[in-house]
Amino acid sequence: MSTDLQTARATRTVLPPVPWRDPHTVSPEKLKDYIRALEQACKENPGSADLRTCLGMAYAMNYEAYKSMDALEAACEINPHSFWARLKYAELHYRLRALPKSEQEMLRALELATNGFEASLARKHLLEIRRLMREGTVKPALARSLAPAGLILAAASLALCVMVVWR
Repeated sequence: MSTDLQTARATRTVLPPVPWRDPHTVSPEKLKDYIRALEQACKENPGSADLRTCLGMAYAMNYEAYKSMDALEAACEINPHSFWARLKYAELHYRLRALPKSEQEMLRALELATNGFEASLARKHLLEIRRLMREGTVKPALARSLAPAGLILAAASLALCVMVVWR
């Protein structure tokens, strides 16, 4: 094995295990451990867009949208040609329902795709983003009427008013 290859392997950043392959099996404590490990790795390797992307994904799993946004923006700034950083940045905007920004970032990701899998993934996301933009986000239908609860609230308010007046 060549010395260049050995040196590259020795200095390569080792990522912590990826918890988001099945996010439902990761406990909140374990996720916090992953986030701490990724934050430390980002401090040690400030020029790694891949680490920032993983950190942004972990923050998103932990419902920390602002931290996730910051990490993914940093990843896109560190490596403007990173398909995965741009894709995850667009996905975060999609989840936050910032659809025009999501579409814009997904188009950039599509331009950065280097193989058929990446291009196919970005196109599928674009289709979904555009479908939502066209149809709008659908509000869920209520399973029951709120009329009985409203009548009870009105009756209770009326009874309270009558009690206050008669005192």
